[in-house]
Amino acid sequence: MAIKIYHNPRCSKSRKTLEIIQAAGIDPEVVLYLKDTPTAAAIVELAGKLSVPVADLLRRGESEFKDATDLPDLSDDAALAAWLVDHPIVLERPIVVDGDKAVIGRPPENVEALLD
Repeated sequence: MAIKIYHNPRCSKSRKTLEIIQAAGIDPEVVLYLKDTPTAAAIVELAGKLSVPVADLLRRGESEFKDATDLPDLSDDAALAAWLVDHPIVLERPIVVDGDKAVIGRPPENVEALLD
């Protein structure tokens, strides 16, 4: 099983999700997305694996989102993904990917659907 987690170690939900994966005996690929930001194409691909529009990957409570003056139309997946490359803190976390499937670890137990 090749699990990848887009992880922020400062986030308790992200840490708990990683803990669940490791407790299952899996050593996932950990992407520290604030340092190694996914490309716009990768963000669109993540949204596709989650079967959601890119707008559903936004942390709307983040001040960087609420204060944004350059936010594109939320229905424009490509433009929004490009915006997220410049504002990765707004990307929902953690996102866990296994092949063509993905889940958001909110709550962390969501990851169990990929581990079964």
